[in-house]
Amino acid sequence: MSNRSSITEFLLLPFADTRELQLLHFALFLDIYLAALLGNGLILTAVACDHRLHTPMYFFLLNLALLDLGCISTTVPKAMANSLRDTKAISYSGCAAQVFLFSFLISAEYFILTVMSYDRYVAICKPLHYGSLLGSRACAQMAAAAWGSGVLYALLLTANTFSLPLCRGNAVDQFFCEIPQILKISCSHSYLRSFWVLVIGACLASTCFVFILFSYVQIFGAVLRMPSEQGRHKAFSTCLPHLFVVSLFISTALFAYLKPPSISSPSLNLLMAVLYSVMPPTLNPLIYSMRNRELKWSIRKVISWMLLNSDKFPLFFQK
Repeated sequence: MSNRSSITEFLLLPFADTRELQLLHFALFLDIYLAALLGNGLILTAVACDHRLHTPMYFFLLNLALLDLGCISTTVPKAMANSLRDTKAISYSGCAAQVFLFSFLISAEYFILTVMSYDRYVAICKPLHYGSLLGSRACAQMAAAAWGSGVLYALLLTANTFSLPLCRGNAVDQFFCEIPQILKISCSHSYLRSFWVLVIGACLASTCFVFILFSYVQIFGAVLRMPSEQGRHKAFSTCLPHLFVVSLFISTALFAYLKPPSISSPSLNLLMAVLYSVMPPTLNPLIYSMRNRELKWSIRKVISWMLLNSDKFPLFFQK
C-alpha cells in the first residue's frame, strides 16, 4: 500500500507523447501565458496610475487581475517546463503548493466576482447610497475578506486532501495537481473524509451564485425601467463585461467538475481543465476592455508610453 510517506513525487498527465508535439504545446502555452501577463499587467498599470480609475469598480478589477495572474502562473509555467524537459514529474511538496495556491486563487477570484456584482448592484439600483456603501474602507474590507476566505478554505482543502493515504499509485490524470484527480488515487475507505470539506465549498459556491443571480435580476430590472436610452447603454456597458466573465468562470468550472462520467476521458478532462484554469485569466482583460471606454483609453496611454518611452511614467496620466 502506498501512502504519503512513500510517495515523493507525482506524475502529471502530458499533453503529448512525441517530442514535436511537446514543443508545440510549450510554444502554444508560452503565447497564452505571455498574452495573460500582458493583458492583466496592462490593466494593473492603467488602474494604478490613472487617478480617474480610482473607483470601487476598478479597485475590484485590479484585484481580479492580480488573482488572474496568480492563477495562470500556478499551473502553466510548470506544464511548460515539463513539456520542454520531456518529463511528467512534480515533487510532493510542489504538488501540495500547487493545490493550495490554485485553490486559494480560484476561490478568492470567485469571491471577488461576487463582490463585483454587489458593486454593480449598488451603482445601478442604489446610486444615491453608492458613496456611503462602497467607500474606500468598505472596499478594502470586502477585498480583504475575499482574499482571506480564499486562504482559509484553501488551507482546509489542502490539509484535508494531503492527509489522505494514497493507495493507487502517484499518477495524476491532469496537467496540474487537481484535487479530484488526487482523490481518485486515495484509498477508498478514506475518500469520504474529504466529503465534508467539499460540501462546505459547494455551499459557499452556491451562496455566491445565488447572490450574483439575485444582483443581476435586480440590475436588469432597474436598467429596463430607465427612461433614457443613453443611461441604459451606459449601465449595460459596465455590467455586461462582468456578467460575461462570471458566466465564463462558472460554466467552464461546472462542466469540468459536473460532466457525466459517461463522457469523461483523459483528453476531455485535459481540455476542460485548460478552459477553466487558463482561458478566463487570458480572456478577462479583453472582455473588460472591449466595452469600457475609460479603461481602453488608459490602456492605450500605457501602450503609447511603452512604445514611445518619452516621459516619466507617474506623470504620464496628468497630461
